[in-house]
Amino acid sequence: MSRRVVITADDLGREPGTTEVIVSLLAEGHVSATTLICVSPEAERAAAAVAVTGVVPRVHVTLTSERGLPRWRPIDGAASLVDPDGTLSDDPFVLGARGEAADVIREADAQLRWMRERGLAPVAADSHSGTLYGLHGRSWLAESLAWCARHGLAFRLPRDPEPYFGGPLPPPLAAAHERAIAYADALGVPVPQTIATNRRTARELGSYERLRDDYLRRLAALPEGTSELFLHPSRQDAVIGPDGVVRTWEARLLRDPVWHKALDSEDVEVVAGWWA
Repeated sequence: MSRRVVITADDLGREPGTTEVIVSLLAEGHVSATTLICVSPEAERAAAAVAVTGVVPRVHVTLTSERGLPRWRPIDGAASLVDPDGTLSDDPFVLGARGEAADVIREADAQLRWMRERGLAPVAADSHSGTLYGLHGRSWLAESLAWCARHGLAFRLPRDPEPYFGGPLPPPLAAAHERAIAYADALGVPVPQTIATNRRTARELGSYERLRDDYLRRLAALPEGTSELFLHPSRQDAVIGPDGVVRTWEARLLRDPVWHKALDSEDVEVVAGWWA
């Protein structure tokens, strides 16, 4: 068995700066996958731009807005997902307290349909800001996995969650995760061996080199099978606040010769997906 990794640039379509950086990285071959935010005003342009690269984005099911950007509106507009003005909250815990499963799946259906209507046929899905996983209140994992099975989609749910969480899950969460993996397997929904990303701020990291060293460590620790590293590369001027610094560092990492040398020396194959 060999070690394989999907290198994903999340948040295509978030705003123009992020779209520009991700499309360039795809064209240069520095990432092997991306995910599309369909509810953003930038989504239409992003869908057209990514089509030129030949890479089909995953549907990045988006149920919240982003702080620092004008609020997004859902495609379906289900009542339990929105504030009184019809926009998506930028607080995942607000969504986790009020979202109804039927509305979540209706919106996921609408976002998948939006992509297909534009000639993009995603073969996998994932969750923007992790809102489907129950980390901010209600969990819609079971409904999401059943939805993926209906549409023949793989789903970003790590078989081994410890590399993402940085250690063992608390017992109640561990039990819920075990049930979700068993359900995914029963439904035939492909999932990655593990997933990893940077979860620290620029202040916590202190420098680009610290971020790079952390990703090099994660790369070396990848298990047998197909895993996923997902990053959020962008331009610093496109993302307000310290998050913009980290996103710039991640774009730099993906072009860094040290990173590419490590991919070769670790004998990790870069692939497009964790499904057959």
